[in-house]
Amino acid sequence: MVSFMYTIKAPVGLHARHAGLLVRETKKYRSAVTVSCGGRAVDGKRILNLMGLGVRQGDLLKITVEGEDEDLALQELKAFFFANF
Repeated sequence: MVSFMYTIKAPVGLHARHAGLLVRETKKYRSAVTVSCGGRAVDGKRILNLMGLGVRQGDLLKITVEGEDEDLALQELKAFFFANF
């Protein structure tokens, strides 16, 4: 299991379009992806779960990846977050 922290910089937080992009990205990997914010953790491969977190600008997320391709997924998800949020 590997993880990283990321503070949301996007003024709109994690809205529907961004959540959809994130789900598309996480589904590329066989590993489980968990997104945590404010004491809640959800499946990063489910858009409604991500939207339910209510992530806003300035919120700190913890992204955890666990599975057979976790190292690759972690590196690519980090790059995705820095490019999109």
